Amino acid sequence: MTPFGTAPDGRPVERITLRNAALTVQLLTRGAVVQDLRLAGVDWPLTLGSADLAAYVGPLGYYGAVVGPVANRIAGASALIDGTRHDFPPNEGGNLLHGGRFGTQARVWDIASVGETSAVLRLALAAGDQGFPGARVIEAGFALEGATLVLRLSATSDAPTLMNLANHSYWNLDGSESIAGHRLTVAADRVLETVAGLPTGRVLPAAGAFDLRQGRVIDLSEGFDHNFCLADAPRGLTEVAELVGQSGVRLRLATTEPGLQVYDGVYIDSEGFAGLQGRPLRKHEAMALEAQRWPDAPNHPGFPSIRLDPGQTYRQETRLSFDRL
Repeated sequence: MTPFGTAPDGRPVERITLRNAALTVQLLTRGAVVQDLRLAGVDWPLTLGSADLAAYVGPLGYYGAVVGPVANRIAGASALIDGTRHDFPPNEGGNLLHGGRFGTQARVWDIASVGETSAVLRLALAAGDQGFPGARVIEAGFALEGATLVLRLSATSDAPTLMNLANHSYWNLDGSESIAGHRLTVAADRVLETVAGLPTGRVLPAAGAFDLRQGRVIDLSEGFDHNFCLADAPRGLTEVAELVGQSGVRLRLATTEPGLQVYDGVYIDSEGFAGLQGRPLRKHEAMALEAQRWPDAPNHPGFPSIRLDPGQTYRQETRLSFDRL
């Protein structure tokens, strides 16, 4: 571990290095961020990040982080739990995005354990924090298994609450300034219809640019910021997506989650902060593949539930496997 600066609340931020023969991964205790990821034999980082903590406090607030306690959006920043309305501080117009301004990505997590190839970070959230009921404990476990980064997320609560965590890493497998030319495959035959980023409630057949079952080369005309419906509930670990750069570097994503938010990075802007390659980050430089449950679920009874009750444990496992074809 090495110091990475001081968070706005005065707490020190640490950088943790996990390493084996295939992968080197840097983690930050602020936000449980995957700050850097390198594949042996490849001369560039495969994820977007920065060497400056101020970038994460500013425009890179979501980059590489575990976002939550509810990833994606809640319309109107409001939801019912057992008939009681809970209001959350909106941070995207009148809506809640990724748990709000002070979501899990903006907190310094405690180090529960750390070793050469694995680490567990822990975050305690008080009842009422950001409007969410329940005293909650969230854990993010990272482990290297060969050329695979395994992310295991879990959470408990002492009162009925909402929980939907996601890793928000951005991927560019070529070290280039644009994701264009990467080939994306997603094993989903349905996609959520959205208006202004919010689900309408309609689940549509994946068609045209959104039918990625056979894979297609990204040309940036698609406008991806959509939840691809993988299943109707969490399930056993299943390979669901593949991203291949023009360099031949490949990412395969397997997850237990029923949704995958695919976002083409149209609003990427590091506002002058340098990325890992020493230059500012720009529009469409990378793509986020966010394994999660479906967005705005509390306001759509037919969507997979994100409710977490006392005595239950929320669990997610997502595996990111890398190689070069």
